[in-house]
Amino acid sequence: KYAENMYYFSELALTLNAPENGTAPTDSRWRPDQRLMENGRWDEANAEKQRLEEKQRISRKRREAEAARASEDGTPCDPYKPLWFERKKDPVTQELAHVYKGGYWESKEKQDWSLCPDIF
Repeated sequence: KYAENMYYFSELALTLNAPENGTAPTDSRWRPDQRLMENGRWDEANAEKQRLEEKQRISRKRREAEAARASEDGTPCDPYKPLWFERKKDPVTQELAHVYKGGYWESKEKQDWSLCPDIF
């Protein structure tokens, strides 16, 4: 019913992006531009998307500048690392893959998201 208004997505597909309480603040379901778009506020969603993309660019440039400074000074600089995953070689395919390293479910249970960066 009303599938034409929902881009002909199935009921399951429509629920995949539903916000869920207790998830990390970095969960993509909390993206403010996405919420605005889903509520039909297209102009605001586009402006918010631009803001988020600029915030990401600034963050990347900051990390690149820190790495360049560290390289010049000869000091160690940790590159960006995901919180919940690490890159490892798959023993079967021998390809690099992101493998869950733990911590998410423990953080969720404690509702301690202090390790999460402010990405939105």
